[in-house]
Amino acid sequence: MTAPTLDVLEVLVRALQEGEELYGWAIIKSTGRAGPTVYKVLDRLEAAKMIKGRWEVLPEGEPGPPRRFYTLTGEGALAARELLAERRPSAFQPRPAFGFAPLAWLSMLLPGGTR
Repeated sequence: MTAPTLDVLEVLVRALQEGEELYGWAIIKSTGRAGPTVYKVLDRLEAAKMIKGRWEVLPEGEPGPPRRFYTLTGEGALAARELLAERRPSAFQPRPAFGFAPLAWLSMLLPGGTR
């Protein structure tokens, strides 16, 4: 597993957590990697069925080429999370479930809470 591949997977996992689809240029900007490097990684991940791509449908008459958006597949998301947890444990930290961290902090303010 190469560093560029891990970079792309990290960006795609974060996008999935945010409910976003990313197109190639956004992935390039997020990773700081060269375009040809990122597109080779995307091609390999798509061939391995870890990601799926879809072409943007532009309204009639809108100028510019359509973008290709990429998202992790269900199995790809699981594999990406496992790889990142194994290879980049400090960079990839799953977010705690909503409410647990604030409730722990709030308990310190209650009588008898630890400070």
